Amino acid sequence: MKVLLVITSLGVGGAERLVTSLADRYAAIGHEVMLVRFHGEAELRPGDPRVRLENLDMRRSPVGVLVAMRRLRRLVLEFRPDVVNSHLVHANILTRLLRLVTPIPSLVSSAHNTNEEGRFRMLAYRLTDRLADISTNVSEEAVQAFESQRALLPGRMYAIHNGIDTEDFVFDQNARDRIRTELSLSDSTPLIIAVGRLWEPKDYPSLLMAMSDLACRSVKFRLAIIGDGPLRSELKELAHSLGIAHQVDFLGVRHDVPALMSACDVFVLSSAWEGFGLVVAEAMACERVVVATDSGGVREVVGEAGYLVKPRDSEALSGAIGQALRLSDVERKLMGEAARARVIEKFSLAATADRYLAVFRGETPQMAEGSR
Repeated sequence: MKVLLVITSLGVGGAERLVTSLADRYAAIGHEVMLVRFHGEAELRPGDPRVRLENLDMRRSPVGVLVAMRRLRRLVLEFRPDVVNSHLVHANILTRLLRLVTPIPSLVSSAHNTNEEGRFRMLAYRLTDRLADISTNVSEEAVQAFESQRALLPGRMYAIHNGIDTEDFVFDQNARDRIRTELSLSDSTPLIIAVGRLWEPKDYPSLLMAMSDLACRSVKFRLAIIGDGPLRSELKELAHSLGIAHQVDFLGVRHDVPALMSACDVFVLSSAWEGFGLVVAEAMACERVVVATDSGGVREVVGEAGYLVKPRDSEALSGAIGQALRLSDVERKLMGEAARARVIEKFSLAATADRYLAVFRGETPQMAEGSR
């Protein structure tokens, strides 16, 4: 099968990590794969050299969009894919519109969130829905959110959970020691980490206020935030004003996330809204204790293998983090083992790839589960 994957950009994010991993997986099992991004540098990229990587270099202007669409049309006509699978809102809408002037045998649109940040985007989904053969999203809750906002008709979107490579995300004691040495951390100082773009959906202000509350109660900790984004300066100022700047490290974009997860004692997701929460599954695969907000499909990921709190509630977040830090070594180990077992069973990359391939063949994701 020839698979053309189209995504808005390849920055460091859950959707981008999934798409590059899927490209590698498809190539490894014998499919011909091209991955096209609309703009930006490829901070993430497939590891398999057989995956063809293209950049449309789209400029943010009407003319720039038209030029990029012409380039994408040329690639489609040259590659002649059996299926085009677009990811994220801009790529989804633009690829649907391309189908008006370009023959595409099958088009699958993949969203990655419950909230697309605006009625106009949901209206765009609704108006172009019939240009896609089918759509997917990353959780049952996200599918229901799209249906309730009338972005598509019921039955036009399947839930396919994100998947991770559990051989890449695994606890590593040597990595733990190395990262903790890098951060000048003693064995007695608990390390809490959060991973994600520094922007509104991740609600880092609530996390910083929760950590401030813990500091006021003389709880010992160090917080490391991995990622970058438009709120970096504002968040650093907030940490300073809360008096915890000396306990918070903004590490920026890192490409050793599994090692960082191994180094931490508690992983925290403070999001106001999410689609799936891929990074939560990654932390669970590394046998970490997880504290997360009950946002989007995160509940479907965590199950009983971690702590869930209401979004935008710094007091509840503080309480759950404090509870996680008070676990004994035995309790922490048992919770971590249960978390990894859950990810292996439900959220492996192989299982996710099989579900997408079933949809590409015109089947349902459940048919892929039944064939394994």
